Amino acid sequence: MVPADHPLASVRDSFNAVFVEGDASGELMLYGRGAGGRPTASAVLGDLIDAAVNRRRGAACGPPPTAPARIHPIGELRTAYYLALEVIDRPGVLAAVAGVFGHHGVSIRSMTQEGLGDQARIIFITHVACEGDMRATLDDLRHLEAVRQVGSVLRVIADE
Repeated sequence: MVPADHPLASVRDSFNAVFVEGDASGELMLYGRGAGGRPTASAVLGDLIDAAVNRRRGAACGPPPTAPARIHPIGELRTAYYLALEVIDRPGVLAAVAGVFGHHGVSIRSMTQEGLGDQARIIFITHVACEGDMRATLDDLRHLEAVRQVGSVLRVIADE
């Protein structure tokens, strides 16, 4: 998910975009058609032609083999999260759920609750947190008696 004011939020229909940020370049967004019937076929065909032409010229593809990439463990990723829970709607449940977030050091940025009879849907957006802490939070939430379902869990691009 991205905030409504992020450039990627304006991408619609058969358009795709890639948003990158570099030390020297700053923020860049590449935007164009890329999904659905003819646009996809055209893009794939163009890429194949470029690859064939470059191979014929002896051009190498990808990074040189002497430049190893440093891979960071996913547990160290830091981002905000969107989380939807379905819980039993009774006193103390929200406090128990919030306590799990707090126990793992995951701060809640916003929360909305919608009643669904004897259950409730609670939507959380967190502040930036470590992926490992969020996974531990999710594991503990799944074991709470009052939590019926951990629904969508999405990483959110956040400016914090």
